[in-house]
Amino acid sequence: MSLAYSYLLFIVLGIFLFCYFVGTWVWIKVVEKEKKTHLQDDKISSNNNIKNRRDFLYLSSLTIGGVGVATFMWPFIKSMNPAEDTLALGTTEVDLSNIGEGQSITVKWRGKPIFIRKRTPQEIKDANKIDIAALRDPEADTDRVKKPEWLILEGVCTHLGCVPLGQKTTDLKGEYNGWFCPCHGSHYDSSGRIRKGPAPENLAVPPYEFISDTLLKIG
Repeated sequence: MSLAYSYLLFIVLGIFLFCYFVGTWVWIKVVEKEKKTHLQDDKISSNNNIKNRRDFLYLSSLTIGGVGVATFMWPFIKSMNPAEDTLALGTTEVDLSNIGEGQSITVKWRGKPIFIRKRTPQEIKDANKIDIAALRDPEADTDRVKKPEWLILEGVCTHLGCVPLGQKTTDLKGEYNGWFCPCHGSHYDSSGRIRKGPAPENLAVPPYEFISDTLLKIG
């Protein structure tokens, strides 16, 4: 079960148990108050014994009902979890061993194109010599990569969702040697940051980690 659904389960059960115990506490206080106000003769004692047995049955019924509700809720909440095959699509592993310096590949992750580029020393240098304050969406290159040579981006233009050019050696890479969206003329640099055109933000960086020097896990 995912963490979010576990939290939901605990919250719902917590609310139920809180209401149950508060109701039980109030019921006990009322019973104690009634006992103190009644005369302690034989008739009242007999009635109290009957009432106590009845109250015990009520309490037992509430307890069994609470357990039943909790048991019913568990499979219901569990059914809200994503299916196993859906969870499997949540991550993508990529072999980096065949990507040479200066080359780029595109893979799919959750239906999105993911750009993976092994940058050259010059591309890394160009990405780091920029005045961050002059950028539309200020972000240092070091904050966008985990290893300087590897740049991993969501290949979706932040203007209207087009797929920018720049992955192929024959593609236009724009004025900043990164990516160029021909739909409305957005130019991205070698760190995937917007430098010119209508796009309001940099190309997004997906969650990823390096499992080894040659294996990347996205998601």
